[in-house]
Amino acid sequence: MNQEKQEEIKETGSIELENRKKHHTIKVFTIIGEIEGHEAASSNTKATKYDHLLPQLAEVEENDEIQGVLFLLNTLGGDVEAGLAIAEMIASLSKPTVSLVLGGSHSIGGPLAVATDYSFIVPSGTMVIHPVRSSGMFIGVKQSYLNMVRTQDRITNFLSKHSRISKERVEQLMLNPTELVKDVGTLLEGEEAVKEGLINEVGGMKEALRKLHQMIDENK
Repeated sequence: MNQEKQEEIKETGSIELENRKKHHTIKVFTIIGEIEGHEAASSNTKATKYDHLLPQLAEVEENDEIQGVLFLLNTLGGDVEAGLAIAEMIASLSKPTVSLVLGGSHSIGGPLAVATDYSFIVPSGTMVIHPVRSSGMFIGVKQSYLNMVRTQDRITNFLSKHSRISKERVEQLMLNPTELVKDVGTLLEGEEAVKEGLINEVGGMKEALRKLHQMIDENK
């Protein structure tokens, strides 16, 4: 790997892959750690910064040399507004997109995983679906509660629109009191996430790249 690509990975968490046999150029993005919103994560926390990722996605859309995009996810969630902004941006790309859940795609990581045209999860991968949470002091409890409900509806609507799971089933999984210790919600492992209709297929890197190359060929 040349120095330029090493710097690209270090600075942006992304890289371009060139398949000389198929003549395809794929952009790879990593979405890892905490999804950072308007407030910066602590210095010792791995984070995906949405204000860095959004311009890169816009650049990919305008770059004719890039024919497909692969997203590698391992995140415990984070800022809801930032996560939804990234998910909507991914869903709006005109180029073929594939996601691969490695480790986990929890909380707001769910919409990020399903935002692509096709999704994979490794056998040991996990997804956690739970209600929207808030920290800090509420000013106007009723109004704050209603705002959280509306935010939760935005998430459930996005999940059901971009996968094969219904909104009603997402809400059932969110409010499940038996899965998570001292909390409500559901943890889905690889095969379970596929059976529920959240993710398209269990697979790893070779399956994700094979599918993306196939989609690029079909897109031509």
